[in-house]
Amino acid sequence: MDQSFGKKEKLKSKALITQLFDEGKGVSVYPLKLIYLSTENNDKPLQTGVTVSKRNFKSAVDRNKIKRLLRESYRLNKALVFNNTDAKFAFLFLYLGKDMPSFIQLDQKMKQVLNKFKLQIDEKNSK
Repeated sequence: MDQSFGKKEKLKSKALITQLFDEGKGVSVYPLKLIYLSTENNDKPLQTGVTVSKRNFKSAVDRNKIKRLLRESYRLNKALVFNNTDAKFAFLFLYLGKDMPSFIQLDQKMKQVLNKFKLQIDEKNSK
């Protein structure tokens, strides 16, 4: 899997985002939460979105910085989980913390969340 995060990989569909919140399953490693849902109709194997609460970060500059850090961390680490799978998923990463994170902190948490997700999927597939 390449390390790009192109336009087709971005989660933009309001219907799919609503479906994620309604039917999706979650994995959490504070301050990140991953909501995921298996999908069938995507062109790409993954569609991913990130969000930061306006309640915790009033400044749009701060929210946008955290979102940039989340997307970059995801871009670098997505190959850890999806090198050997053909499954299609929609992801939504939520930043739940109240403090401005560093890239190193987010990168470590992203790896933990993706590994936890991988364990859940492997456990589900082995049943």
